[in-house]
Amino acid sequence: MSGMDTAFGLVGNGFVLLATDCEAARSILSYKHDEDKIMELDSSKLLANCGTYADRTNFTEYIQKNIVLYELNNGLQLTTHAAANYIRGQLAQALRSKGAYQCNMLLGGCYKEEGPALYWMDYMACMHKMNFGSHGMAASFCLSIFDREWKPDMSLEEALKLIQMCVDELKVRFLINQATFKIKVVDKDGIRVLDDMHPSK
Repeated sequence: MSGMDTAFGLVGNGFVLLATDCEAARSILSYKHDEDKIMELDSSKLLANCGTYADRTNFTEYIQKNIVLYELNNGLQLTTHAAANYIRGQLAQALRSKGAYQCNMLLGGCYKEEGPALYWMDYMACMHKMNFGSHGMAASFCLSIFDREWKPDMSLEEALKLIQMCVDELKVRFLINQATFKIKVVDKDGIRVLDDMHPSK
């Protein structure tokens, strides 16, 4: 399991914000610096993923295609809660048969009456609904910041400032250089890709 990937997520006032680093690396090699690790499952759900490249790519694409297939077959979209349970079920099934997918995920969605919701999932098929969450070794540095600074009904501006605090903390404390973070937001109007975030000068 690669702990060098970083993913953050939080629930705000009517939205869920997800952020991941943009590094594609293995061992001591960095292959690219513009990797998008937040997959758009449908018009109301985002899936941020961390882990080995093959597993996270194959698994998230498999999940995305099956969620779209469900919508085509049934004429309705899965709620965020239903999608989280489906993903967790697939992780659990793989864990008990061919071996665990080496990927950790944050599922964020804003589905109609259900409102914004964030689900934390790991490669052992654990799942929990949370107000904020993080994956990777960077969580050791940033969960305390979330715990202190997160509050209910945060505005998007406040949420971005909180993520910036985490990115700046990693710049100072974390051994690995993660210079660019991809930011995406989902709310009642759908999914938006925001400007990439960098550590403050």
